[in-house]
Amino acid sequence: MLTSLYVEGNSWFHRLPVRVKLIALLLLSLSLFATQSLYLLVPAFLLCGWLYFSLGMTLRQALARIGLVFFTILVLAAVNFFLLPLPEVAALMLRLMALVFFAAAVTATTTISAFMDEITILLKPLERIGLLNAADVSLALGLVLRFVPDIFARYEAIREAHRARGLPIRPLTIIGPLIILTLKDADTIAAAIDARGFRRQ
Repeated sequence: MLTSLYVEGNSWFHRLPVRVKLIALLLLSLSLFATQSLYLLVPAFLLCGWLYFSLGMTLRQALARIGLVFFTILVLAAVNFFLLPLPEVAALMLRLMALVFFAAAVTATTTISAFMDEITILLKPLERIGLLNAADVSLALGLVLRFVPDIFARYEAIREAHRARGLPIRPLTIIGPLIILTLKDADTIAAAIDARGFRRQ
């Protein structure tokens, strides 16, 4: 069974309407990329971090969810350290980390069904002019959100299986089984969707 990014809770952020959270994420993104001021980016980073860690998760759970993304940001910052002035590198890191914190807070406090319903509503105008099928797009996005934690869980399981057998842990030996298991899950889910007639033609 697929896991979920949603975390049960009753915080004020849990109770906010999905639309408000998505609009806030959009406005935050635009605001952060419109400034290079560390006097604004540092408080934004601290505030978004406080929001994320106040949602009721243990420290280990909270870090596990964003650890890989933060590692990627650090690698990006290390590369840019040799290309950009230090204040610009700091601004880049703070901006991206603040967005990661806030986006992770949104996904942790929004159920997949609520997210899909809201995306469907927001895309209705585009559906009316024939550009897309709102229900199909929301279903696709919802499945992506459901698959992300499941893929990470399978990766950890395969890595632990290699370690238990004393096999060397190399990316190439893990990616193969991971792709196969993921495709099997995708086939099963696609068959279930077609059998229940969720997609509209």
